[in-house]
Amino acid sequence: MEARGARVAVLALDDLYLGRAERMALARRVHPLLATRGVPGTHDVTLGLELLARLRGARPVALPVFDKARDDRLPEAAWQSVPAPLDVLLFEGWCVGARPQAEPALIEPVNALEREEDPQGIWRRYVNAALAGDYQRLFAPLDELVLLQAAGFEQVYAWRLEQERKLRERLQREGRDVAATLDAAQMARFVSLFERLTRHILAEMPQRADELIAARRV
Repeated sequence: MEARGARVAVLALDDLYLGRAERMALARRVHPLLATRGVPGTHDVTLGLELLARLRGARPVALPVFDKARDDRLPEAAWQSVPAPLDVLLFEGWCVGARPQAEPALIEPVNALEREEDPQGIWRRYVNAALAGDYQRLFAPLDELVLLQAAGFEQVYAWRLEQERKLRERLQREGRDVAATLDAAQMARFVSLFERLTRHILAEMPQRADELIAARRV
């Protein structure tokens, strides 16, 4: 699109994660599982809405950058400036465009993590309520919804392992500490946090997505 003269930028939902200190406070106030980034409720949706509004203006906009190796957002001085107004904004992320589950679907845990660490359903109900709230305002401006369609939840685990491997290799090239990266066992627990909503997305979103892209296996 840029080669055709279009002004294009990418806003990643991951770059809207709440900082570590904010998530730790949320974990103390609501549920310990909210210390881990990723699910609805762990993003700065207010910031996302502000950025979408600014990107409709005529002045350059600085987009946030989240450093997963540090598990924290970089200071504003390190944010990436993009021109405005844009012709196309690609807003990408695991749960972009997702809709909340019906209340009865939240009753039974979907895996061992929910059964053992969220037996009363406090965490999953908080996540679902967050998704039903301001996240829907964040997703409302989408002109087209494109779903990268995994063959199943098992493929998500393989993807995430590949992503972690690439992160570890990049950190090694840069001479940075790789201690914060996850091994296979840690990764299995991590993706369990996303199983419920991922399965819901794969079952519900294909019927309403504007484009489906069948994903390759890894």
